[in-house]
Amino acid sequence: MSLEFLTQINNMLEHYMKPVSDFVYSIAFYPITIKGVQVPVLILWLIFSGLFFLSATKFVPIWGFKKSIQTLLGKCDQNTKGEISPFQASATALSSTIGMGNIAGVAIAISLGGPGACFWIMVAGFISMATKFTEVTLSLIYRKENADGSFSGGPMYYISQGLKEKGLGVLGKILSVFFAVAIVGGAIGCGNMLQINIATNQVINITGGAENSIVAPYAWLFGTIVAIIVAITIIGGIKGIARVTKYLTPFMTLTYIIGGLIFVALNITHVPQAIYTIVTQAFVGKAVTGGMIGALIIGFKRALQSNEAGYGSAPIIYSAVKTNKPIQAGFLALLEPFYDTVVLCSLTAFVIILSGVYINSTGIQGVELTSAAFSTSLPHFSYVLTLVVILFVISSIFGAAYYGQKAWEYLFGHHIISQRIYQAIYCLCIIIGSATSLTSVINFTDSMMFLAVLPNTIAMIILLPAVLKQIKEHSQDKPDCESAQKIISDRDKEKIEA
Repeated sequence: MSLEFLTQINNMLEHYMKPVSDFVYSIAFYPITIKGVQVPVLILWLIFSGLFFLSATKFVPIWGFKKSIQTLLGKCDQNTKGEISPFQASATALSSTIGMGNIAGVAIAISLGGPGACFWIMVAGFISMATKFTEVTLSLIYRKENADGSFSGGPMYYISQGLKEKGLGVLGKILSVFFAVAIVGGAIGCGNMLQINIATNQVINITGGAENSIVAPYAWLFGTIVAIIVAITIIGGIKGIARVTKYLTPFMTLTYIIGGLIFVALNITHVPQAIYTIVTQAFVGKAVTGGMIGALIIGFKRALQSNEAGYGSAPIIYSAVKTNKPIQAGFLALLEPFYDTVVLCSLTAFVIILSGVYINSTGIQGVELTSAAFSTSLPHFSYVLTLVVILFVISSIFGAAYYGQKAWEYLFGHHIISQRIYQAIYCLCIIIGSATSLTSVINFTDSMMFLAVLPNTIAMIILLPAVLKQIKEHSQDKPDCESAQKIISDRDKEKIEA
């Protein structure tokens, strides 16, 4: 496959997709003006719905956090229906959300909204935990077991089945199909093509730049190698993906965290000033962005793009977890926004702010700003960062492959031919994405991903009583497995003594 051929594909897609992309983008990110700031209505909806779920669940990120750790360690429901363990489910879900949002997205937020945007990224991460808990719990309530023993679930199932139970069957069917189409588009575009494109550009940058890089003319070959790795992995379904991500996710995140912590340690004397800058500018921000409102919106937008709470991707993955209690999957999902947004995004923010490189930066910068920040104290870390970027990208592509496939199966049937067609298209798009820009295609799929939020969150609000029922039943159960074992042990002692 030659570069010229891929360029022709790029030009053709740009030509036909641009008008469609511009139209969909204008709908998905339709703005209203608040204090001189253009605020997308959909972002406001995500913020308010997240606050609603946080209140309705009585701040589940706080009281459910310990339970999420217990579930992650696999202390409960090990011999139950499902395909993957709690740890594998968490690693796979994290693999789809941990990506460029943690490295490039934070840098973009700072270049647009200043250090204050980082404060709102952390706040958004906390709120997102309640949203993620709600959608994942619903997914387990309505998941279904297929004839081959696999499981399918996610918003397309609880939208259709849940609304049908409420007497809104037709509406549920329409919204579920729309959601599935949006997820397929988002998985292929933003979860696949955008990710590989960023990774390819990072490799080109550290090998001499676009003009001098020996890699640039063979970008498609890099994409082909990644496509082969992805193809081999996703053919094995969720079990194959989970076998890889349970090792890949901890390795890549720990590598990045260690690098970030070393950087912070080398600049430890400046940490108090960095914290002060983040907090104070959260309520002032850059004048050009409208102060607090601008920093808030930018921070929430980047956080939501990073952890995908409300998008509906994670519920599809968690539907395969081994558990008999839907709420346990909800507890498990709490960790995802915390680790992805509160921990990783905050670490990137501290590196950039401590370095001070954002002060003199020009324009909107992503990975290159983060790379420049690390280089101020760790001169050769750009090579390690490139490796981390590639691993983050591959992990995101794995996760997106699965939830995109499940949405595809919902539309076209759960059989081997349907699966292979999707997998072939998905892997081909990796190659195309590595060698072309595809701006309009990316804008279109990004918009579709955001539009998936509407049917998902609407259904979540309507079906919230089912989640609250799970919480009530759980509160009447034993506090946790260890407590239950202790109670049983105490009773045995009493019997012996008697």
